[in-house]
This record gives sequence, structure tokens and C-alpha cells, in this order.
Amino acid sequence: MEQDKKLPVSPLVFLIIGVLAVSFSAIIIKWSTAPAAILGLYRLLFTFLLLGPFLLTKAARQEVKTLSLRTWALIALSGVFLAFHFILWIGSLKYTTVASSTILITLQPIFVMVMAYLTLKERTSWQAWAGAGIAMIGSTFIGWGDLQISGTALWGDLLSLLGTLVISGYLVIGQYLRGAMSSMVYSLLVYVFAIFVMFFYCIGEGYSLVDYSGREWFLFALLAVIPTVFGHTLFNWLLKYVSATTISMAILGEPICATILAYLLLGEAVTWAQWIGGGIIMSGIWLFLSTQKRQGAKPTTPKGFTG
Repeated sequence: MEQDKKLPVSPLVFLIIGVLAVSFSAIIIKWSTAPAAILGLYRLLFTFLLLGPFLLTKAARQEVKTLSLRTWALIALSGVFLAFHFILWIGSLKYTTVASSTILITLQPIFVMVMAYLTLKERTSWQAWAGAGIAMIGSTFIGWGDLQISGTALWGDLLSLLGTLVISGYLVIGQYLRGAMSSMVYSLLVYVFAIFVMFFYCIGEGYSLVDYSGREWFLFALLAVIPTVFGHTLFNWLLKYVSATTISMAILGEPICATILAYLLLGEAVTWAQWIGGGIIMSGIWLFLSTQKRQGAKPTTPKGFTG
């Protein structure tokens, strides 16, 4: 990956924009009353309408033609994982707070590490495993604190963890295919499969596909434009200029920004268990990522979006 190219301004400016953009994802979801699967469906659909024309370029068409049947099967499986990530993670925000849900989703690198170890036989240092253990202790702390509030909040935490687990499957497949596919082609093809999965899920659940107010449609569009295009797509573009580790570290700012936004825009207070548990999780993730950096590894970075 070329990282010697120069930007007219510091990459830090774009990193801040990206982190702030993805932090609005949970806020927009909280503002909406639509079912989780509907929010996920239209977020992906509108994103695909914005970025899908890239597949019509000559380079993209040639790349698609070379894909094997096995690669198509993995892309389809990745689409299933992405679809259920949205159903589960967006659903979690209907039950628990922005702080708990977004902090728990930062466990994604840990789940990716475990899956990569089991499926790709990637070796991981004991320091990284220690970081994983610390982060899991923090997640248990948040769950215990939310249980004191209500069983509903704990259910939301569980949905967030399950959403993090399935998005990790999406990222491991992306890591496996990244040598054979470009990030944009992989992401857009996965979106197509995820859109179909969520479409049929919504039909099966009996959700209306069109009976929503103008305000809801506006929120659907915001989800596609702000956290996706100005968030995760921006991160993918920044990989030309900064390392994957830098972006992974920057994304750790999402739960902090999201929690502040939730306090300012939604009036959500942060409990002492969330402060302590969140601090423990962030410490564990920082240890994990810093260990990866010392080893010269390339942590898996979202090829699309995670939150």
C-alpha cells in the first residue's frame, strides 16, 4: 500500500471528520422509529445507489469477471453476515444506550483475531491475547452494570455483542479476499447480497417497505451519507495515506464521540459502570492494537462499515 502520497492538509483533519461522521450513526438510529432491518436495508440501498456506479468502470467490470465460484460464495456469506450485523446492532439501540452499544462494538478487533486464528491460522502474541482478555472483562462490567438498570438494557448489550460477532465474520472474509479483490468492489458486491437478505427478512417479518414519513426517509438517507460515505468510505480512502493501525486507533474515538453526542442530543446519561467498563475495554483494545503495530501486522480494517 502506497503511503508516501501527500495531502494538501494533514490526514488528521480527515480522521476527525471520519470519526465524527461514524459517531452520528447511533444517534440517527435513535432518532428513527423504523424497525432495525428497515434502517439497515435503506442505509445499504442508498449507499449502493451513491457508490454503485463504480462497478460500471472498466477496471471493476474486469475484476468481477475474474471472480471464481468459490469467491462468489464467500462474498454471499459475507453479505449475510453484514445484513445480520445491521439487524442485531441497530436492534440493540432500541434497548440499550448509545454508550453501551458503541463501546461493546469496539470489541470487533478481538473477535476478528479469534476468527482469524481459528480459520486462517494466524499467530497472535500473548500480549494481544492479554489485551483481548482485558477488553472482555470490561464488556462484562458494562453488562453487569446494565443488568442493574434493567433486563432490557442487558438484552440490548447482547444484541450488540452478537452484531459485533457477525460483522467480524464479514471482516475475516474480507481479509481473506483482500489479495484478490479491491476494497470497493468487495464492499459493493457484499452490499448487494446484504440488501437481498434484509429485503426478504423485512418481507418475512411483515414490515412495510414504503409506509414511512418524510422524516424517516430523510433519516434513511442521512445514515447512508454521513456515517457511511463521510465515515467508513473516507477511512477506506485514507488507507492510501496512513496505516491501517492509525485508522483502527482513530476509530476507537467513535464510542467517546457517540456518547458525548448522545448526552447532548438525546439526553442520555453515562453510568459509572459504563465509564469504568468502557475505560477497561478501550485499554484492552489499545494494548491489542499497539501490539499488532510493534509486530508489523496489519489489523483488519473495515471494508465498508461496521457501525
